[in-house]
Amino acid sequence: MNSGFGVFAEEHEAFRRTVRAVVEKELKPFAAQWEEAEEFPLSLYKRFGELGFLGLKYPEEYGGTNAGHLYEAVLTEELSKCGSGGVAAGLGAQFTISTGPIHLFGTDEQKRRYLAPAIKGEKIGALGITEPNAGSDVAGLLTTARLAGDHWVVNGSKTYITNGVRCDFVVLAVKTNPDKGHKGLSMLLVDKNTPGFTVNKKLKKLGWRASDTGELFFDDCKVPKENLLGVVDQGFFQIMGNFQWERLSLALGAIGAAEDIIENAVRYVKDRKVFGQAVASFQLTRHKIADMYTDLEAARQLTYHALKLHDAGEYALAQTAMAKKVATEMCCRVADQCLQLHGGAGYMMEYDIQRHWRDARLGPIGGGTSEIMNEIIAKQLGL
Repeated sequence: MNSGFGVFAEEHEAFRRTVRAVVEKELKPFAAQWEEAEEFPLSLYKRFGELGFLGLKYPEEYGGTNAGHLYEAVLTEELSKCGSGGVAAGLGAQFTISTGPIHLFGTDEQKRRYLAPAIKGEKIGALGITEPNAGSDVAGLLTTARLAGDHWVVNGSKTYITNGVRCDFVVLAVKTNPDKGHKGLSMLLVDKNTPGFTVNKKLKKLGWRASDTGELFFDDCKVPKENLLGVVDQGFFQIMGNFQWERLSLALGAIGAAEDIIENAVRYVKDRKVFGQAVASFQLTRHKIADMYTDLEAARQLTYHALKLHDAGEYALAQTAMAKKVATEMCCRVADQCLQLHGGAGYMMEYDIQRHWRDARLGPIGGGTSEIMNEIIAKQLGL
C-alpha cells in the first residue's frame, strides 16, 4: 500500500527493492540472535559501506554517491523493517546523525579524516549531545571546553549516546562560552583514544537492545584545536540544523516499522484459529486492521510531505515536528494493537511482536520528545 506521494521516482523504488533484498537476506534472519546478544556484528558497518549505503547524501570525493536525501529516506524506511530497532538505530546513526554535521560544517581535512572512513564503514561515529541533566534542553548542557594553547580541554559527561560504546569518534556538543547560554555552544570532533575520554558503561535498555548506548565521561580531555567543527559558539545552530534530518529519519523509520508490524500481524491472524475459524475472519479484527492501515497511511503522507519540503530546500520546522510526532506515536499504537491481536502469544518473548512493541516506544522520546515537538509547532503558529 506504499504511496510515494509524488516524492519517489522509479529509480528510488528500484533502490528500495535492492535495500529490501539485503534486509531480508542479511539482517532479518539474525535480528533475534543479535537482540539476545545485545549487539550486532561490527562487520555490518563495512558491509553497508561496500554497498554504498553509508554515503548516499555525501560527495563522491569523500567516497559517497551524492545520490541525495531521498535515497537515504528509502534506506531508512526499509532498514526499519529488519526486525530489530537496535540494528536499524546503530547503522542509521552512522549515516544520519554522526556524519551529517561533519559533511555540513567540517573542513576538507576533517572530512577526509572522519567522514571518508565513516562512509566506508571503517570508522564508527556517534553524536554526543544528551547529558544526565540536559536532554531536550540543549542550551542547558554542562560539558565545557576551555581553549588552552593548541588544545580544547573538555570536562563533563554524556548519556544515552547511540554507538557511544563502540564508536571511534564522537561529534561532541560542548559549552565554549558558558555565560552566553545557547549562543556559547560549539562542536568538537573527539577521537575515542584521546586521554581523558572514557566510556563509563553500556546502558541497559527496554528496546533497541542490539545497539550500544553509552555513558561517556571527559576528564581534562585534551582535544586538538583544529578539531573544532565549524565556527566557535555556533554549535546550537549546527545542532538544530542536524535535528531536522534526524527527526525526519525517525518518522520514516516509524513508517517502515509500523508497516512491517502490521504485515506480520496480518499473517498471524490469518493462520491463528479460534472458535473454529481464523482470527482474521472476525469483523472486529478486519476493522482493527483497516484502522491501523488508515493510521499508517495518514502518518506516511504527512511524513512524505515534510520530506518533499526538506528535499526542496525548505526549513520545514513545523511540518517536520508534526511528522516526527504523528509517525512515532502511530507506530506505538500499531505495535500495541498488533500485540493485542496476538493474545497471550504477544506477551511471550518467542514472538517478534514483543520486541517491536518495546522498540516502538523510543520513537516519541528520541530526537526530541512529542512534547517538544508540540512546543515547536506552537511557536511556528505564533503562540
